[in-house]
Amino acid sequence: MDNELSEIYAFVGSIAPFEQLPEETIVNIVSHISICYITAGQALPPQHIETPSFFIVRKGALNYVDQNGDLIGKYGEGDICTVFCYPEKYASISVTAEEDCLLYALDKQKLLGALITEPHIISFFEQSAEERLKNKVSSLQEEAVVNSTLTNTGVDQLYQSPAATINQHQSIAETAQKMTELGFSCLVVVDDENQVKGIVTDKDFRRRCITGGISPAQPISEIMTPDISMLDIRHTAFDALIAMTSRHIHHLPITDQGKLAGMLTITDLMHFEGQNAINLTSLIHKASSVDELAEISELIPKLQVKMARLGTPAEQVGKSISAITMAFTIRLIEIAEELYGKAPVPYAWVAAGSQARQEQMAQSDQDNALIIDDSMQPEHAPWFERLARFVCDGLAQCGFIHCPGNVMAMNEQWRQTESQWHQYFHDWIEKPSPKALMHCSIFFDLTTVHGDKQLLNRVQGKMLAKTQKASLFIAHLSKNALQFTPPLGFFRDFVLISNGKNKKTMDLKHNAIAPIVDLARIYALQEGITSVNTIERIRQAAGTRSITKDSAANLIDAFEFLTTLRLTHQANQLQAGDKADNFLSLKEISRLEREYLKDAFKVIKTLQDNRQSVY
Repeated sequence: MDNELSEIYAFVGSIAPFEQLPEETIVNIVSHISICYITAGQALPPQHIETPSFFIVRKGALNYVDQNGDLIGKYGEGDICTVFCYPEKYASISVTAEEDCLLYALDKQKLLGALITEPHIISFFEQSAEERLKNKVSSLQEEAVVNSTLTNTGVDQLYQSPAATINQHQSIAETAQKMTELGFSCLVVVDDENQVKGIVTDKDFRRRCITGGISPAQPISEIMTPDISMLDIRHTAFDALIAMTSRHIHHLPITDQGKLAGMLTITDLMHFEGQNAINLTSLIHKASSVDELAEISELIPKLQVKMARLGTPAEQVGKSISAITMAFTIRLIEIAEELYGKAPVPYAWVAAGSQARQEQMAQSDQDNALIIDDSMQPEHAPWFERLARFVCDGLAQCGFIHCPGNVMAMNEQWRQTESQWHQYFHDWIEKPSPKALMHCSIFFDLTTVHGDKQLLNRVQGKMLAKTQKASLFIAHLSKNALQFTPPLGFFRDFVLISNGKNKKTMDLKHNAIAPIVDLARIYALQEGITSVNTIERIRQAAGTRSITKDSAANLIDAFEFLTTLRLTHQANQLQAGDKADNFLSLKEISRLEREYLKDAFKVIKTLQDNRQSVY
């Protein structure tokens, strides 16, 4: 291969989706490439390219516009223009060179022929950005369906190593002493060559030694259970559970290539299964102090890592973490009422932000408020202040840090009567100042955690009745929301943070996920939708004046892909013992995932542009 072909081979092999292909396939593809030079302003395809072809941009930039001449987007270095291969999809699209360009042309039939054994690569070219994103999200969902806790967890992740052993010739008394010193309920009995001969448990001592009348001076082999079941390290935790339950045993030695590697107990399996939202919530309700709750809260990052590794959809993870936060809050309120007595008048403790939307992740800060019945008197204020401070400080002790913006019930501004909350929303809607719009992004996502639900229902009902008619307010809210755009440049390259400790990363929360949350909120306010969950808002708005059904489906796909990416990123950090954040380095994801990321950003940008054109 000459130098020019080597350079082309290296370039083509580095871009998606070709980077997934074996070397010989890339060599075959490169052999069919035609090199094209086109000047600025020239339309594609070049005159000497007579067959439908794909065009890979090596240098320069291409503009693609619709039938009205409006710019839709640009192709930059490494992008592949598929417009001329699928005219049924792109009949109204035209492509011109924005500047002098070097292109690699690939005849459609020759390329697809070279990829005959790679149908997934062919589908990459045949699908639009929206279709690729939908299929990616579908595959993630399918993985989640086939995944389950024990069936996809290896025994190697659970067993204790090394297994504690005792020689078969040592006495029963010596064995009992060793078990007591180690604090173990069993020992594996081995011979002089360290081969497993049996197992001895607390049950063996009770059944065979104490009640059986065997002297403690006898060798342990006299009361051990011989011919025990063992399991190879390569089996799953589910295999272990079946082995233990079918044989009515609580201890299972684990072997590696026939040699004793460790011990797995039924308690290990229960503990592993117990790190789920339901059992964790049960523990929370039984806790009697803030210190106990704080100890339980240390399991939340482990739960998030576990759910991510099992392929649990990010939507379900968010709902689980949010439910756990709600359980912590309710238990803290209950403890506070035990300390300070019952509330003097009805109230509602409400959560805002990601918790209200059921989209919370581990190590989030807290956003909350109090809506108090209008029968409240001045002498009641100290009780609610004590409650708010106790609960907010308790949540902070449990890992849900105080809100940096002081949006908490312990702040008197957000601890008000129902009438005052009606006034807040009235003022924000009628006078949409920048500060008011900031408050809207927080308090238009509320849910009742504890107390009288009707207090919030009445506030939200009156608020939604106003927003459906407040076109000027919706326009201001839309303009404010559109300030946060996906970090994607005109040339489909990623715009990364340029300085600081998060240099060369992108903020998934504020620049990728938040724009979708903002759009969904606007749709809900405009259509009078009471749900605050982002996906539910989009689903319920689909087919209305706010968003078409197809666009809603695309936006949900983008949201699910981005939240899954965020979940995986945070799981990697938590598993490494680091604090979870939202700053993704492109080094963490494959080139193909980067293409899916671009597809998601394109969906968001399209809907933001649609919103911009309306207002």
